Amino acid sequence: LLSGGQRELIRESWQRLSGSPVQHGLVLFSRLFDLDPDLLPLFQYNCKQFASPQECLSAPEFLDHIRKVMLVIDAAVSHLENLSCLEEYLCNLGKKHQAVGVKVESFSTVGESLLYMLEKCLGTAFSPDVREAWSKLYGAVVKAMQRGWETLPEGD
Repeated sequence: LLSGGQRELIRESWQRLSGSPVQHGLVLFSRLFDLDPDLLPLFQYNCKQFASPQECLSAPEFLDHIRKVMLVIDAAVSHLENLSCLEEYLCNLGKKHQAVGVKVESFSTVGESLLYMLEKCLGTAFSPDVREAWSKLYGAVVKAMQRGWETLPEGD
C-alpha cells in the first residue's frame, strides 16, 4: 500500500505533467516501441498495419489511445486513497487488452516506459522516492488489470 508521503509525491509529480498529457504520452509510447517493437502490430485501425512507430505515433486514432491511457493514470492518481473503487473498471480494461492480443508481460515494459517518461519530464525532481512511489502505484493498477486475463467468461 502507498504511504501518505508516497501519495503526496505521486500527486505532486503528476501535477507537473498535467498540462500536456498527449505530449508526455508520446514520450511514453515512443519509449515503449523502442523497448518492444513487436507491440507495434497490435495497433491497427481499419486493419491497416503501421509501417513504422513514427507512423503510428502520428495517427489520430493512436493519439486517442494515448489520451485514454493518460486518463487512466489520472484516475489512479485521483483515487490514491481508494484504488479499490477502480478495480472493476481496471479488470474490464484488462479484458479488452487481452482480447486484442496483449500479453500480460507487456505491461512491465509499459511500466518501464512510464518511469522513463516521468524521469525525462521531471528531470532532477524524479528522485528514487518518486520512482518507488510510482512503481508501487503502477504495480497496483496492473494487478487489477491482470484479473481481466485470469477471469474466464461466464459459463466456462
